[in-house]
Amino acid sequence: MVIGIPAKLGEAAGTLRALVATGVIRPARPDHLLRLGLALRRWDRSPAAGLAAMAELYGDEPYVIDELGTLSFGDVERRTNALAASLAADGVAPGEAVALMCRNHRGFVEAVLACSKLGATCVLLNTDFAGPQLAGVIERERPVAVICDQEFEPLLIEGGAGDVHRLIAWIEQPGATPSLEQLIAVGDPAPLTPPPEPGRLTILSSGTTGTPKGVQREGGASLAPLLGYMQRVGLRARETQLIAAPMFHGWGLLHLGVSFLLGTSIVLRRRFDPEATLEAIARHGAGTASMVPVMLRRIVDLEDEVRARHDTGSLRTVTLGGSALPGNLAGEAMDALGEVVFNTYGSTEVALATTATPADLRADPATAGRPLPATEVRILDAAGRELPAGEPGRVFVGSELASSGYSGGGGKEVIDGLMSSGDLGHLDAGGRLFIDGREDDMIVSGGENVFPGEIEDLLAGHPAIAEAAVIGVADQDFGQRLRAYVVVQAGERIDADAVRDHVKANLARYKVPRDVEFIEALPRNPTGKVLKRELG
Repeated sequence: MVIGIPAKLGEAAGTLRALVATGVIRPARPDHLLRLGLALRRWDRSPAAGLAAMAELYGDEPYVIDELGTLSFGDVERRTNALAASLAADGVAPGEAVALMCRNHRGFVEAVLACSKLGATCVLLNTDFAGPQLAGVIERERPVAVICDQEFEPLLIEGGAGDVHRLIAWIEQPGATPSLEQLIAVGDPAPLTPPPEPGRLTILSSGTTGTPKGVQREGGASLAPLLGYMQRVGLRARETQLIAAPMFHGWGLLHLGVSFLLGTSIVLRRRFDPEATLEAIARHGAGTASMVPVMLRRIVDLEDEVRARHDTGSLRTVTLGGSALPGNLAGEAMDALGEVVFNTYGSTEVALATTATPADLRADPATAGRPLPATEVRILDAAGRELPAGEPGRVFVGSELASSGYSGGGGKEVIDGLMSSGDLGHLDAGGRLFIDGREDDMIVSGGENVFPGEIEDLLAGHPAIAEAAVIGVADQDFGQRLRAYVVVQAGERIDADAVRDHVKANLARYKVPRDVEFIEALPRNPTGKVLKRELG
């Protein structure tokens, strides 16, 4: 066994199949197995445990590949030991919070691992937050240190972190603030004594409707849902994966976690560029690329001759998550890249819920797919009763990866052990999930309930429309009326009447937007979610 998965997971036949299919279980030298067992017994199920295992097995093989070069598993093990020792000398103790505001690069990975080795809580800050949002988070989480890219230091000072010990993870220009590299250079690279309890990860909600909440993940969580996901999408041990999705978000962080379990080499770039992503896939022979839908949209929108410059034949899976998959993007992407697109639904709170395979998406591009192994999905009515297939209601998910609550107290509603995702949806007769909209996005116009997602998907499928968003605005006669914000495809033309006629020809009359406004781009956060609060 390559890593010491807890016995209770190994007893499950489904889990064993996942471990074999992904290459986690395979022959290994007895002395390696002994050292692995000792390391994993010391570190429990934590990022530190995963790195210890991979460093033992693949010490000299490449792990992190970024714009600064390549680090092996052994390099990262020693460097994070040194960083953890320096952080401890600076006063970071088990259970205390360290805030992290970084793009995708080695500094992010090493900071998460160093916090894990100390038993500290790592608070992942969204790189798109504004000063007031950061101020609320800093006040609530009270970090003893902040690790950030240099570009974010002024924003963090504005957001209330001026008196918090700051460390620079990515240096743009030499300055006086200590850097992670300096701490690594002076720290002791020898193995550390594990903390009394595994550290936590606090992932922040997107903040699309208000102040971001801190969603806590406990150390030592079950791996069964993650193994089920890896089996569904066909991830493999020792494969190269490109992580384009921001790792401060649960979707990108998930694939960092996969690297600890499968020993994958991860290719990281600080900023997304569609052609540069294809070039990186070709150069490193990536088998998996993990991104958010808006990134795939930009790749699909490249000219055919631009995509043809890069041989992406190594690519077996493009895993999507973090925001809704619009229109027939999956079909367009598979026409361009092959049958490689998998779309996963979940949330920061409930974690992984469902995954749609290429076959699912070809059958119906609107589906979120079927529940993952070790995961349960139910559709409940307002009274908490389960609804039959085809009936829309509230989406509830049961998973051992679900959050333990908000760092400020409270959490999502839980019924019969299942947690609310905050979405409305329905299951079809085949058990596939369809998301109808957010509970708080539903628009009541003239007494009719309207879910914007249905209209947005229809508009996104129009050949002249690149993307669209629909909101409700106050109306004296109807309570609310529909307003559509439309981004026109480059080189195309369409007017407001044509937009309304397209909706009228395909949906009920009460779903036709009264107002149509044309804009250059929809406001989005780094994971591609539309910031509807900035519209209207």
